[in-house]
Amino acid sequence: MARFLKAKKESIGLAPDAIHFRGEVKCAKTRIRLIDYNPNEIMEKEVGSIDEVLECGKSSTVSWLNIDGLHDEEIMNDLSVGFDIDPMIISDLLNTHIRPKVHEYDTCIFVSLKMLRVNDESQKLESENFAIIMKENILISFQEKEGDLFDPIRERLRKNRKRIRGSGTDYLMFALLDVIIDNYIYIISQLGEKIEDIDDELIESDSSSHLEDINRYKSELVYLRKIIKPCRELVLNLGKTDSDLINDYMEIHLKELQNNIELANETIDNYREILSDQLNIFHTNMSSRLNAILKVLTIFSVIFIPITFIVGVYGTNFDNIPELRLEYGYYMMLTVIIAVVALMIYYFKRKKWF
Repeated sequence: MARFLKAKKESIGLAPDAIHFRGEVKCAKTRIRLIDYNPNEIMEKEVGSIDEVLECGKSSTVSWLNIDGLHDEEIMNDLSVGFDIDPMIISDLLNTHIRPKVHEYDTCIFVSLKMLRVNDESQKLESENFAIIMKENILISFQEKEGDLFDPIRERLRKNRKRIRGSGTDYLMFALLDVIIDNYIYIISQLGEKIEDIDDELIESDSSSHLEDINRYKSELVYLRKIIKPCRELVLNLGKTDSDLINDYMEIHLKELQNNIELANETIDNYREILSDQLNIFHTNMSSRLNAILKVLTIFSVIFIPITFIVGVYGTNFDNIPELRLEYGYYMMLTVIIAVVALMIYYFKRKKWF
């Protein structure tokens, strides 16, 4: 299955603001969870429809509405109408293959990027689209399937951490993006450990399995780069926005996001160079090994050339050959052969050819 670009033929020709799911269904049922909080209290509940949460965002509390599963177009349409969200935004988040982006609207900020995870069975990287619609007092997040990546943020809210409980939706958005980018760095570090281990193994052996590992890790790094590199532009654009929805105190936090995404991109580039060096080392080792084998074979060939000549002359079928009738002619020939071999080996060793 293609990981770099997926598109469906039925999506061709749809209107840009069509509320139509363009992706893969990754969970059986859409799940809607609400966390409503202020510095003094917090309320959590799971709801069955958008109608139950339409009052969110109209009070002084901060509401975090998380939706797992994007395939229910009816729920998405209700969301668009109920919270007065431009259908173009809903259309974008239903296209799970769009490039990471941030867009500032009059009443909200829309952010879309990829989340990463490692498949436990295949050990390959997988991604899912994650989107945020941030309004003044409500933040709506969208995931393709349920996951536990944001559980630490929920725990911080439950334990009444003053910074997150006392801040608005802009800080909540930062916290979600920070978790995603930190997860990028963690996955890169896990892959980096495996890449660095190859260095030691290449010194000890030149097994062909190393070539398979190098090529596999190169493919994973290319996939990582495809996911993470556009996020650099996203974070930079988010830092440049002059929206009233983002307070001045967020500047330092957005700088932190920029530093982390720069670290992720630089680390990917470093590991790509390491893999290229390892590939060169592998091919160099293989060439050296082949040269050593050819060197030994060449030496044996050179040694046997004069021996073959002597035996060929000695075995010529003519009656009048000098020394052919000698009683010790055979032993004399063997002596000459041994002497020639010994002299050639001595000469090769003096020249340090082996």
